[in-house]
Amino acid sequence: MDKAEIFSISNDRRFVKAALEVFQYQAKNCRVYRDFIDGLWIDPQNVSTVEQIPFLPVEFFKSHRVVSSEEGAEVTFASSGTTGVITSRHFVNDVSWYIESFRNAFSLFYGDISSYCILALLPSYLEREGSSLVYMVNDLIKQSGNPDSGFFLYDHDKLYHQLKKQQATKKPTLLIGVTFALLDFIEKYTLNFPELIVMETGGMKGRRKEMIREELHEQLCKGFGVDSIHSEYGMTEMLSQAYSKGNGVFTCPPWLRIIGRDPNDPMTLVTGGRAGGINVIDLANINSCSFIATQDLGRIYSDNSFEVLGRFDNSDIRGCNLLIA
Repeated sequence: MDKAEIFSISNDRRFVKAALEVFQYQAKNCRVYRDFIDGLWIDPQNVSTVEQIPFLPVEFFKSHRVVSSEEGAEVTFASSGTTGVITSRHFVNDVSWYIESFRNAFSLFYGDISSYCILALLPSYLEREGSSLVYMVNDLIKQSGNPDSGFFLYDHDKLYHQLKKQQATKKPTLLIGVTFALLDFIEKYTLNFPELIVMETGGMKGRRKEMIREELHEQLCKGFGVDSIHSEYGMTEMLSQAYSKGNGVFTCPPWLRIIGRDPNDPMTLVTGGRAGGINVIDLANINSCSFIATQDLGRIYSDNSFEVLGRFDNSDIRGCNLLIA
C-alpha cells in the first residue's frame, strides 16, 4: 500500500478496499495490535467488512510502542499532559505520510496554501517537544510563502497589528490557535474582521474552565468580528485531520473516517446520528495503527460528518483537539 493509493481515494468502495488491506497488513505486522486482536479471539482472515474490524483503544499509545514497521522512528510525536500524567507517543518512521496527509487535507478544504497568510497562536504547544500540531502548522507557514506568516507566542500586541495589516491588504488570512490563547487575546483586543478565518484547535490546557461549544464560539465570533469559528479535529495518535467550518460539524478527507461505537459495548457500532464513542479509521497511519478507539464521545451522521460531544468520564484531559458540546 503506497501513499498514492491512499491519498487518491475518491469513493466508498476504494476506502473499504484500502481499509481492509491496511487491516490485514497491520494485523500481521503491528505486534501490539495483533496481540489485542488475539485477545478478542478474532481471526483476521475472517474479517471481510469494515464493521468487523476491531479498534485499538487509544490508551495503548501511552503504554506500548504501536508500530507496524521495524524501521526506527524518523520523528516521535508526543501528546501534552499535566504533570504526572503519562502521555501518548506516536512513533512515525516515515513523516512524509503525515506531511502529505495534512497538505492534501488543507488543500481539499481551503484551497491553495500559497493564497494565505498563516498566523499561529499556539503558546503551550510551542513550549514543549514533539507537538504534531506545531509540526503541521510550521510546514503550512513555510508552504504559504508569505513573509508575514508566523507563530506568535504571547505577543498579542504584535499579532493584533499583524491582523490589522492583513485586513488592510485584504490578503486571505487564517489564524489558528489553541482555545485558551484565543480567549486571552480577545480579552485585550477586539476586531471587526469578517474575512478572517479563525480556527480553534480545542483545549483549555487547565488555563480556563471548559465551555460548551456554543458559548465559546459566540465569544470568539464577537471578539474577532467573524460570523463563524472553524475547528480542527486531530490528535497525537492520528496523522490526519478533520475540519469544521462552523456549527461544530466536522468533515473528513477521503482517507479518514469516523465510526460510532456503543458506549456500553465497544464491539457494537452505532449509526443514524446516535451518540457514541468515536472510532477513527486513519489510513495515513499505515505504519502504526489505523484503527483507534478514542476517548471522545460524538455523533456521526450518514454523510460521514460528525460532532464531538465530550469525552468519556475518567479519561485523561487531553491537551489536543477537544470540543465540549
